[in-house]
Amino acid sequence: MSTLSEIKMRKAIEIRDKSFDGVFFFGVITTGVFCQPSCSAKAAKAENIRLFSNIEAAMVAGFRPCKRCHPIQGISRVERLIEVVRYIETHADEKITLSSLSEIAALSPSRLQKVFKETFGISPKVYQDAIRMDLFKHSLKEGESVTNAIYSAGFGSISRVYGESSRHLGMNPKIYCTGGAGEVISYAFRHTNIGLMMMGATDKGVCFVQFDDNEDVLLSQLEVEFPKATLIISTSQNAPELDLWIEALNQHISQGVPRPDLPLDIRGTVFQIKVWHFLLSIKEGDTVSYAEVAEKIGNPKAARAIGTACGKNTIGVLIPCHRVLRGDGQLGGYRWGLDRKQILLDKERGGAKILTKLAK
Repeated sequence: MSTLSEIKMRKAIEIRDKSFDGVFFFGVITTGVFCQPSCSAKAAKAENIRLFSNIEAAMVAGFRPCKRCHPIQGISRVERLIEVVRYIETHADEKITLSSLSEIAALSPSRLQKVFKETFGISPKVYQDAIRMDLFKHSLKEGESVTNAIYSAGFGSISRVYGESSRHLGMNPKIYCTGGAGEVISYAFRHTNIGLMMMGATDKGVCFVQFDDNEDVLLSQLEVEFPKATLIISTSQNAPELDLWIEALNQHISQGVPRPDLPLDIRGTVFQIKVWHFLLSIKEGDTVSYAEVAEKIGNPKAARAIGTACGKNTIGVLIPCHRVLRGDGQLGGYRWGLDRKQILLDKERGGAKILTKLAK
C-alpha cells in the first residue's frame, strides 16, 4: 500500500475496482464495517472512509468485516480468529473460557491470547465485556429495567456493570436507560471564520462543539447524541456561562486569541477518552502524527484506531484533534472538512510564532 496514493485508493473505491481487492481495505465510520475496494454496498461519503493496508489494521481500529464483500475470505489465521470473534459475539452472555476459545482457533490458550491481542489490540475477555456492554445498552433502549438488562447481558452482578458503565457510557445506567432523560443541555450558535459553530453544555461542562452551515443540521446532531435530554437554547438569563464560553471559543477561532480552558463533559469509551486526554496536552502550534499518539498512549500498533477516535470526537477544537496529522505530514482526515482543519492549523501556527517573538 506504501506505493499507492490516497487519491488512487479512493478512486479504486469510487469505481469499485476489483483489481485492488486484497491490496488495501477501507472502513466506513458510520457503519463500523471494513470492505474490499470492489464492495457493492452503498457508497460512503469521502469524509467517512478510513484506509487500511491490511485486515488486522482495520480490526484493531474497531471495524468489523463486511458481510456483503467478505474481506476476510482466504486469510487462514484471520479466519480462525474471526470464528473466535463470532463465537464470543453469539455467546457473550455466557461464561466463556480461554480453553474453549483455543479449541475453535486450534491454538493453545496462551498462544490464542497473544495472537488475538496482537491482531485486535484487546484480549478475548475485554472483547466479550465490550459485546456485553452493547447488549446491555440495547436492552435499556428496548425498555428493560436496569437490573434485568444487567443480567441478560451476562454481567452477573450490578456492581460489575456500574464499574464498566462509568468508562463506556459517560453517564450512569439509569440516565442512559432513558436516553439522557433528566439531563439539561444548553446550546448556542456563533458564526466563525470556519463556518457556523454550535456549542452544547451540561452542568459539568462543554459536551458538544460541532460545525456546519445549517442550524437545523447541528441541532439534529445534538439530538442524536442526547436523544432524550432536555435541550435549551442559551439566553443570558438562563445560561450566562455558555454565552461566555462560546464567545471565548469564537474569539480563539476567528481572532486567534489563546484557546480557552473550559470545563469539559467528555463521554466515550476508555480508549477514546485516553486519546482525547492526550490531545489536550498538545501545545498550540504543534502537531503530531497518528503513530506518535499511539506510541505516547502506550499502544504503538493502534495508529489507525487513533484516527477513528479522532473521528468520533464531538467536542471540536476544544479537544484539538485537528493537530493530529498523517505520518507524511499530510492533513489526514477531519470530520468537519480538511479546509477547516487547515485554517485552524495555519492560525495556530501563526499565533505560536507571534508568541515566540514576544517572548524573545
